[in-house]
Amino acid sequence: MPLPDFIKSLVEKKVGEYCDHKIPAHLRDKITVTYEIRGNSVTLFENRAPWREEMTEWTKSKVAQMRYDEKKATWNLFCRDRNGKWHPYGSLSPTKNLDRVLEEINDDPTCIFWG
Repeated sequence: MPLPDFIKSLVEKKVGEYCDHKIPAHLRDKITVTYEIRGNSVTLFENRAPWREEMTEWTKSKVAQMRYDEKKATWNLFCRDRNGKWHPYGSLSPTKNLDRVLEEINDDPTCIFWG
């Protein structure tokens, strides 16, 4: 189920700003943070420039996923395991506050998102 329009607008504003400010401007030719919306999920990606001459494509790694529960109007945060499977992130309860989710990802107290 897609995000409601007003929630999608909120995501585009808040997550877009988060991505724009996560990486200092002088490093953006080497690394960026982006997001994609798919259904009720918002996935954050870390993108890295090619690091070998023969490479032409940027690499794209999934960092975190936020899923919106429309019935409860809450956000649930997910992290990936080494096999790429998403799991509920146990250190943050579902919350109505998207800023709180982004703060948890940014602070990364368990080092699961940014290492």
